[in-house]
Amino acid sequence: MQAEIVFLGSGTSMGVPTLGCGCAVCTSTDTRNRRTRPSIAVEWSNGGQRHTVVIDTGPDFRAQALRENIRHVDAVFYTHAHSDHILGMDDLRPLSFKHRPAMLPLFADEATARILRRNFDYTFAKDSTYPTRARVELLRLEGAESAEVHGAAFRRVPLLHGSQEVAGFRFGSAAYLTDMSSIPETSLPLLEGLEVMILDALRPEPHPSHASIGESLRWVERIGPRKAWFTHMSHEVDHAATEATFPAHVRLAYDGLRIAFEL
Repeated sequence: MQAEIVFLGSGTSMGVPTLGCGCAVCTSTDTRNRRTRPSIAVEWSNGGQRHTVVIDTGPDFRAQALRENIRHVDAVFYTHAHSDHILGMDDLRPLSFKHRPAMLPLFADEATARILRRNFDYTFAKDSTYPTRARVELLRLEGAESAEVHGAAFRRVPLLHGSQEVAGFRFGSAAYLTDMSSIPETSLPLLEGLEVMILDALRPEPHPSHASIGESLRWVERIGPRKAWFTHMSHEVDHAATEATFPAHVRLAYDGLRIAFEL
C-alpha cells in the first residue's frame, strides 16, 4: 500500500525556538528551523477508507493536528512516557468521540501505560465521573511485538534512550526511531531492507541519551536505508547549513514534511 509519513514535529523537548534564547537558529527566518515537539502521523487508504496512525502526542499535538488537517485517528503508538511525547493525549478527546461505541486504541509498553494512567487518572480511572473524558483504551505492546491497524502492521523496535528502553516502530518499508542513543544488536534485524529511516539526531556534540548527528550518520551507514531523515533536533542544528554537509540520501526533517513510502 502507498502511504505518507507526516512530520507533525521535528524538535526536542524544549522546541525551537527555545524559550529565552536569541541564538541564530532560534531567531532564524527559515521556517524549517521552527520545530515543535517530536511526533509523526502515518496516513494511507485501504478498502476505500482513509486511515491515520499517530506516533506520540506531545504538548503541541492539538496545533499540529490542526495544521495538518487531521480529522480522524485510528490508533496511537507511544514510544515512551517523557512529557514531550505524551502530554497532548487529552487532545485526542474530540477525535476519540468519533469511535463510539468503540474506543480509540493507544498502544504502549507497561512502563509508559503506567505513567499515562497516573497523569490522566480522570480518563482511565474506572470510577471517573468526568463526562467528556477521552474514549481511549490502553493496549500493551512489549518487546518486538506488533499490532495491526486496518491492514498495516506496526512493529515495536526496542531502543536505548540512555539506560532506558524505549520504542521505535517499523511499519512497511519505513521505521521511526526517535529519542534513542543506541540501537541494540537484537533490534538490527528488525530494520533490514528499509526504504525510509527516521532517527534521532539531537545536535553535533555527544549527549548521554540522544544520538548526535555524527552517531546517526554512522547508524545510517550501518543499517543502509535508501533514504534517511533526521529528527528530534535542537537549536544547535541550523537546517540549511547542516544539511549541506550530508550525503544526498540523508536529509533533515522539518515540521509539515510529507514522505511517500510503501506500507
